[in-house]
Amino acid sequence: MMRTRLFAAFLITATLGLAIAAAQQSKTSDDAGRITALELAWNRAIEAKDAKALEMLFADSFLAVDVDGSVTNKAEYLAGIQSSDFQPSQAVNEESKVHVYGDSAVALGIFRIKENEKGKVRVHRQRTVDTWVRLNGTWKCVAAVAVELPAKPPAN
Repeated sequence: MMRTRLFAAFLITATLGLAIAAAQQSKTSDDAGRITALELAWNRAIEAKDAKALEMLFADSFLAVDVDGSVTNKAEYLAGIQSSDFQPSQAVNEESKVHVYGDSAVALGIFRIKENEKGKVRVHRQRTVDTWVRLNGTWKCVAAVAVELPAKPPAN
């Protein structure tokens, strides 16, 4: 009788533990999906040169490290998007993987942008690392790093 009760208590505890783990995994998966959607919204905002949309995605303390190693704050980044010299026609993620750590997340990906630079169409590929933090219940990007990747060799 005692063994049966201990076994039943063990089963209940194990089942409860599995249920809690599944709920946490589901929340992590939901948050990763939200971050992925925000990354896609960022791309659409770049294509549209929509600084207002980007402003909502970024924390006030946002910092970006560009491919040349320069660091820009939120205002400088948004000004660069609005610059008449910046003429994007396409911004896409070739790869994206989001890792969630409670109220923070890291999105690692490969970003490709096609733009018109001084009358020439150029395509840039960058390895990106974006750091997101949940602030007052809303995900905000606090830091972004981009590293230029070599051009893809032509397919055989």
